[in-house]
Amino acid sequence: MPPRRGIEVRQAVGDGAAPRWRMSLLENTFSSFLQSIGGCAAADGAAARAVFGEGSLFSPFLFGKFFDPADAFPLWEFEPEVLLAALRRGARTTVDWAETDSEYYLRADIPGGRKCDVEVSGDDAMRVVDVSGLWRAAPPPPPPDGRDWRAGRWWEHGFVRRVELPEDADWRKVEAFFDDGEGLLEIKVPKSGDAHQAAAATA
Repeated sequence: MPPRRGIEVRQAVGDGAAPRWRMSLLENTFSSFLQSIGGCAAADGAAARAVFGEGSLFSPFLFGKFFDPADAFPLWEFEPEVLLAALRRGARTTVDWAETDSEYYLRADIPGGRKCDVEVSGDDAMRVVDVSGLWRAAPPPPPPDGRDWRAGRWWEHGFVRRVELPEDADWRKVEAFFDDGEGLLEIKVPKSGDAHQAAAATA
């Protein structure tokens, strides 16, 4: 059976990662993109539809209305039963998140079992977890200014979901795992020591 393996979680502290996603994905842009992939190679078209399709962690419509997945979303401020109600009724998503006394977690199937990068970025005011990767078989050539694919029309090459961490999350200890058999990504974020102790004291 394929193992459940750990994924290295990179940290980009101070300079943040937001400039990498400097080009916003708008709803009309996304609609045009979906129409255009019909003329792509069959493999590319199928890959894009799987990655951005209904119920996917990387779909701009995951939360019921259009939301750029490159914008940090305060996931743990909401209940999945509420945001994903329509998708769950039809069993059309595997995305799930929750909070326990000691940690926050996020689980989701990754379309096609694609390789994902997990990174914690931001500054002292806000930390963000980035889950990103490429849906095309080969990365695009680097632009002349040296920026990578994430700084341009990133959705034509890759995917992302950026999630804002709660204030009591210990961003230094974020863990990520991938199950190669089920294609399942799991991210665990422990709460800070003070928050955990406070929860235990009131239990």
